[in-house]
Amino acid sequence: MKKIAGIVIAAIIFLSACENKAKEAATEKENYQKATETLLEKERKNPLAFLSVNSHDKHNLLGQTVIKGNVNNTAKVCTYKDVQLELSFFSKTGTLLEKANETIYDNIAPGKSADFKSKYFAPKGTDSVGIKVRGAKIKD
Repeated sequence: MKKIAGIVIAAIIFLSACENKAKEAATEKENYQKATETLLEKERKNPLAFLSVNSHDKHNLLGQTVIKGNVNNTAKVCTYKDVQLELSFFSKTGTLLEKANETIYDNIAPGKSADFKSKYFAPKGTDSVGIKVRGAKIKD
């Protein structure tokens, strides 16, 4: 009789432990999904925080300013597309001469980048070009 009672108690403890592990796994999965959803919401609301641009410029034989660069997506979940850039042309003294807009029509997956190349007849006296991300669309 004592053996049966011991076996029953051991079985109850074992089954309750298995049930707790199943609940913990379900809770952990639910928490992960919530964290992913909130991260996706943050990335959708503020693409400028997750997109950066690197570039360099040179002049070709026709007198055009050739701008090459890439747009980096540091988001973890969200894919961006149609990234809008603002190009600012500056003189040697740092005076803003002109601004132009450029759109990169490409899908940029999380952790990836997209290369671009643009040619402009920059205003006379242009010494450098500054580029910043103005916005982007979310790929559904």
